[in-house]
Amino acid sequence: MPAGNVQTANRKFLLPGFIDSHVHIESSMLVPAEFAKLAVVHGTVGTISDPHEIANVCGMEGVEFMINNGKTVPFKFHFGAPSCVPATIFETAGAALLSPDVDALLQNGDIHYLSEMMNFPGVLHGDEEVYKKIASAKKYGKPVDGHAPGLRGDDAKKYIEAGISTDHECFTAAEALDKLKYGMKILVREGSAAKNFDALIGLMHEHFEMMMFCSDDKHPDSLADGHINQLCARAVAKGIDVFKVLQAACINPVQHYKMNIGLLKEGDAADLIVVEDLVNFKVLQTYIDGKLVAENGRSLVVGHASRLLNNFDCAEKQIADFAFDVSAFGEPVYAIEALDGQLITNKILCNPIVKKRFL
Repeated sequence: MPAGNVQTANRKFLLPGFIDSHVHIESSMLVPAEFAKLAVVHGTVGTISDPHEIANVCGMEGVEFMINNGKTVPFKFHFGAPSCVPATIFETAGAALLSPDVDALLQNGDIHYLSEMMNFPGVLHGDEEVYKKIASAKKYGKPVDGHAPGLRGDDAKKYIEAGISTDHECFTAAEALDKLKYGMKILVREGSAAKNFDALIGLMHEHFEMMMFCSDDKHPDSLADGHINQLCARAVAKGIDVFKVLQAACINPVQHYKMNIGLLKEGDAADLIVVEDLVNFKVLQTYIDGKLVAENGRSLVVGHASRLLNNFDCAEKQIADFAFDVSAFGEPVYAIEALDGQLITNKILCNPIVKKRFL
C-alpha cells in the first residue's frame, strides 16, 4: 500500500529495527558502546561495521577492541574483516593485515563478512593477495563487500564476478543501474561526508529488493540528530512506497548478511521499534532482544569505559610544512579538486603563476 494510503491517525506502528548496512564506527569518534547509545534513540538496532580505520592504526588489536567494546551494550554490531589495510601502497599506516590475518579474522564467529574491497584495480588485474582474501570469505561462507566508485561495463562485471556482492560508492543512477544488472546490491549512502541519496533513491521504485541504506561515515553531531530513520522519511517524501522503504532499511541487510536480528517473525528475537507514524518515523521506543533500550528520545543504554588503545605517533606540523614551492614550474601542474558531498575527487591543471599568491 502506498504511504499516502496508510491511515496513521491515533495509531502507533511496530516495525523491525533499522540497520545501517555500512558504517565505520570510528568516524563517529565514539567507541562502539557510545555509538550504540546514540543510535538506538533513532531506532537503529544493528550495524554492518567495517573497522578499517582502527585496523589501519592498530591492526588486529584494534579490530578486537571494537568487537569486545561492542559486546558491553545491548546492540547488534556485525563487524567485518578489513580487506585493505593499508588502503593503498602509497599510505603510511600503523599496521598491515595480510591474507593470513584476514583468514584468521574470518574464522572468528564475531566477524560476519569481508569488508569493502577498495583495491578494485587489484581485483581487475588478478592481484594474488587480493584474491586470497576473497577466497577466504568464500571458504567460510561470508559475503564480500565492494567499493568501486565509477566502475562500469566489463570492468564492473569482472569485479562483481569475483564474488563481490555490494557497493556503497555509486554516485550516479546510471552507474548503480549498470551494477544492478550484473547482480550487485546497491547501498544508498547518506553520511556526514558523502551524500548520494538524491542521486540514487529513485531506483528504489523498481529495485527495492536489491537496495539498502547506509551512512558510511557518521559524525557524532549528525548521529545525535538522526540516522536511518531520517532516510526512511526522506524516501517516503520522495514517493517511494513505504513497504519498499522498510524492506531496504530493515529486511534486506538482515537477509544479505545473515544478521542475528529479528524481523518480527515467529521465533525471532524481539528486535523492534515503535514509531509514531510512517511519514516522519519518529521513534517512540526501541527494543533489542526484548529489552527496552530507548524511549521518547532518551537512551537507556549505559556506555562502558574501555582501556586506552593508541598507536598514533606524529610530530607537530607547522603551516610551512604544507607549503609547495611552484616557482620552479613554468608549466601548469596537476592538483586535486575536492567535490562537496562526494568522496571522489577531480584531477585538474592549475597555472602555478596564477595560484602562487595563495600558497
